[in-house]
Amino acid sequence: MERIEFRTVEQEFGIGGVIPTLVPYLNGVPLPDLVRRIELPFARREGRPDIAGSYAGLPKNEVRWPSRHYLDDPVLSWFGDGDTVLVGCACGDWGCWPLTAIVTVAEDTVTWSGYRTGHRDWDYRELREITFDRVQYEQALQATAH
Repeated sequence: MERIEFRTVEQEFGIGGVIPTLVPYLNGVPLPDLVRRIELPFARREGRPDIAGSYAGLPKNEVRWPSRHYLDDPVLSWFGDGDTVLVGCACGDWGCWPLTAIVTVAEDTVTWSGYRTGHRDWDYRELREITFDRVQYEQALQATAH
């Protein structure tokens, strides 16, 4: 199983001030970095390598614990079909370039699958289904309360 952290990252989006965001880290690697490697070939084919992995954390005050956003009760959804926005656009508007997944909560696990972005039909199979230990996952979320 994978290990997750939700780190607070202070981000300046050019809209005035620094905003605390939550960024998922999988096994110590920021989710935008993992996704960039997968998106880069598609973005290069479009002549836009700069858009690969152009994600930022979500506003901490909207998705931190006790919010169940990352536990299959999304506060932010792009497609409205049960998807959860994992990270938003680097511009500061999460809906500009969201990365979404289906979050499935089981008795002992939490699984992310079915990744999509709101503006491209790219293939995310290489990212694969990711399964976390539910206790560790919920502890990581609870740590965001402060």
